[in-house]
Amino acid sequence: MTNANLAHGVVGWLGGGAARTARFFPEPDDMAHAIEQSDANTKANELLFRRLTVDDAAQAHVAALEKAPELGFDIFIVCAPTLFQPDDCADLIADAPSVVARYFPEFPALYARKGWTMFSSIDRVYDASRTRDRLGFACRTSFADVLAALAAEDGT
Repeated sequence: MTNANLAHGVVGWLGGGAARTARFFPEPDDMAHAIEQSDANTKANELLFRRLTVDDAAQAHVAALEKAPELGFDIFIVCAPTLFQPDDCADLIADAPSVVARYFPEFPALYARKGWTMFSSIDRVYDASRTRDRLGFACRTSFADVLAALAAEDGT
């Protein structure tokens, strides 16, 4: 029996699963020294493709515990919802700000007022659709919420 089979058997017997959460830690990124954006700017950017809030992480785990007896063992990626589609991949690598602006036309002006910038390239996008479809959970906080908060700061 392999370790994976053993883990599946034990966790299945316990009625559990694995929630692979995206970044949600409040402390500065361990790669902050290599990122030109501020900590808050980085975290806002990452809500587009690989971050969630601490509250959403906690709620995802509660949802997983509640559904475990029904679902048995499963693995779920948990992150803020993304609007990016597979067709966006090449453009996200080449010019992420342009792709983000297609989905959020207000983002460039809001970011400029804050002195923030978007990553020039995004090389991965986490897909939480399985979590939504099987677990019935979707993160409540998204990049759109960040933009709404920035607009509220400016009174726009």
